[in-house]
Amino acid sequence: MKVAIPASKRFDDAVRFPLGDGKLMRRRKIALSVTAAALLTSAAAVATALPASAAAGCRVAYTVSSSLTSWTLVWSYSAGQTVTQAWSTSLTQSGSTVTAKNAGYNGSIATNGTTGSNPVPTAFTLNGTACTGGVTNPTTSPTTSPTTSPPSTGVPSDAVWSGSGQWDNWTSNGYTVYNNIWGSGAGTQTAWARTPSNWGVIANHPRTSGIKSYPNVSYTLNRTLSSLSTLNSSYNVTVPASGDFVTSYDIWANNNAYEIMIWTNKLGAVGPIAESYDSNGAVPTARDVNVGGATWNIYRGSNGVNTVYSFVRTSNSNSGTLNVLAMLNWLRTNNWWGDVTLGQFQFGYEISGTAGQAAFTTNSYNLSFS
Repeated sequence: MKVAIPASKRFDDAVRFPLGDGKLMRRRKIALSVTAAALLTSAAAVATALPASAAAGCRVAYTVSSSLTSWTLVWSYSAGQTVTQAWSTSLTQSGSTVTAKNAGYNGSIATNGTTGSNPVPTAFTLNGTACTGGVTNPTTSPTTSPTTSPPSTGVPSDAVWSGSGQWDNWTSNGYTVYNNIWGSGAGTQTAWARTPSNWGVIANHPRTSGIKSYPNVSYTLNRTLSSLSTLNSSYNVTVPASGDFVTSYDIWANNNAYEIMIWTNKLGAVGPIAESYDSNGAVPTARDVNVGGATWNIYRGSNGVNTVYSFVRTSNSNSGTLNVLAMLNWLRTNNWWGDVTLGQFQFGYEISGTAGQAAFTTNSYNLSFS
């Protein structure tokens, strides 16, 4: 069983917030994915979940830190686990020992303070079991998150899974569909799935500053660029006619030192990270590049933790097939990176706001590589 318990944001993207001149930047917070056990951290509090090996049960301790000017969090694994995701921290792992240090912007925390609105939770559950220290027999499959109550409309009657919880997820054949609500000020959202290739989201988020969620389907590659002879993906989506959102691939490389976003369509008040901005917003580093089966403006920038490369289609597309390997090799040919190791390969919807309840549907999706 793979347990993923992120902290106060989504698994793999970032908050955008406007500066005075209309520029956009993003912050990240810690999110970790480990096998069989999970550790949740934030700059203001620490919670640990201790699952039983046969029956379901857990215990959570949640404490608020004293005043800090910097912080270093160290822990050790006992069963060969490795950290695959981390944000807003300088994270290293040596054998079983993991060390996480603050980023430049989140080191100072006042006594009883937080890096944002972070009230103490009133309850914790693990796979649907209340974390009271007691043990009960599990009633759900270890690879399927418990189904929670969906909105009154929108979830197909033949969906095999749906979840409305912040981090609800469902795994099948190596792919994981994440509900993944992580931004501040988020509204309600339910993800559902028939298969990893046919899934969707019903969302109702306010159209305020900042990204609210990135529901996605994820697969871990663990391959170097040079070891791949093909890496292709096709998509067919139905998205709302209004709102602020992006349909996007999100690909991680070199233990998340690099984030590669591929925007297939976008609507409303959204924009990529860039090296520079003008009155129109982000300025592309390369314009009208024809690669991978489409034409893109390509942006290079940093969120303060990761280098971010964004391929933004010059015209919106709701369906298509991409030669993703050609796009990633374009970065290598142009000396933006080297023979990197690709980690998580994700596809989903980065939602900043909706015009009321809105449906995002992945009609079909395919990832193939060799």
